[in-house]
Amino acid sequence: MKSRIIAVANHKGGVGKTTTTSSLGSILASKGYKVLLVDLDAQANLTTSLASFSDGATIYEAMTGKVETLPIVILHDYLHLIPASLTLAMADVELSSAIARERILSDLLIKSKAVETYDFILFDCPPSLGLMTLNAFTASTDILIPLVAEVLPFKGLTMINDFIKMVHARLNPQAHVSGILITRWEASNLSKGIENNLRQALGDIVFRTKIRKNVRLAEAPLENANIVDYDPRSNGAKDYLSFAEEFLERMHQEGKGAEL
Repeated sequence: MKSRIIAVANHKGGVGKTTTTSSLGSILASKGYKVLLVDLDAQANLTTSLASFSDGATIYEAMTGKVETLPIVILHDYLHLIPASLTLAMADVELSSAIARERILSDLLIKSKAVETYDFILFDCPPSLGLMTLNAFTASTDILIPLVAEVLPFKGLTMINDFIKMVHARLNPQAHVSGILITRWEASNLSKGIENNLRQALGDIVFRTKIRKNVRLAEAPLENANIVDYDPRSNGAKDYLSFAEEFLERMHQEGKGAEL
């Protein structure tokens, strides 16, 4: 079986990309799926939230050819991580003239047989539409967009959708939005109004599950833990467990493609 490769992406920061990647990956691994998390953000929040990582090769060394194998950190039997560090910020400049630079990540996953080893590969993308996100979209079978129920992130959907359409047309015909996840939801008129507008405009592409605003979600990374392990009774854990079920249901459906 080949992996389902999911880019968790939004060019807006602070929408819950890292929390979603960490929580979803950890829950999938707890269900017996073999999961590889890939930190593509130079801020390395995914890396530091799950592992006490300080030395060793990262995704930067792999993508720039400084190491020959993917530097995988084993978190537990079913959950593995390719870490990042601040050095990843130099990758855009170093790879600016590389041949087929948008396919480096895809080629690494194929060469390492990661696409045959893991059930799910999840990319935590940076808050930009630069080279790392382009590599993620070129390698992906699915794109998941976390979105805060606020006006500006809602309007920003057009930009990321145009970028995905370009990748779909020129680089990866599999690239498509498999779902939009509403995050940091609260029982305010603004959140409710944005949610209603999203559902009316985009229909079933918006997941039924919403991730409620919950301080425990921000606390969990400080303990190098995902939210389910940190506080399984919290709203954050309950919401991500519900989302994981809906995500698996959607992944198993036929005709998974969708357009915004």
